[in-house]
Amino acid sequence: MMAVNLKKGQKVDLTKGNPGLSKLLIGLGWDVNKYDGGSDFDLDAAAFLLGADGKVTSDADFIFFNNLKHASGAVEHMGDNLTGEGEGDDEQIKVDLSKVPANVDKIDFTVTIYDAEARKQNFGQVSNSYIRVVDEAKGQELIRFDLGEDFSVETAVIVGELYRHGTEWKFNALGSGFAGGLAALGKNYGVNV
Repeated sequence: MMAVNLKKGQKVDLTKGNPGLSKLLIGLGWDVNKYDGGSDFDLDAAAFLLGADGKVTSDADFIFFNNLKHASGAVEHMGDNLTGEGEGDDEQIKVDLSKVPANVDKIDFTVTIYDAEARKQNFGQVSNSYIRVVDEAKGQELIRFDLGEDFSVETAVIVGELYRHGTEWKFNALGSGFAGGLAALGKNYGVNV
């Protein structure tokens, strides 16, 4: 089975065609323009576990490099990559759909540029960013969304979202950018960053 390649704004069934699917690996990757500003780019992937209102219940529902594992065991960040060097995924987040608390309606995946303002960096200098959803048990890529180059001054991007649809889970390719980095993103989700 080939992975489904999504375009911005597309939604696709995840569990419906994959009975028994629960353990996912979310891979996020990017390349950066080495000739901009001279500082290393440190991009950080994160996940927000959200209620029906699109907000976290508490700051503990924000999974990132300083809070790698959700109390439920449903979401685990595999660790921070400080430079984005090399091929393949730069950061990975594991999701176990069977452990997602009932009050969590969706899980949003984001990427922000660490210290962007001081380093004068933005997503206009980032290319080839993508998110992919892998069936961890089978090692099979199910979904891939390449973000394209439609960013300029943004310092944070909501890449994609897993969300409940009745008893099933779907994926939405969002690709929406924010200026103001992690602080703006946190405010959007009700987290005190």
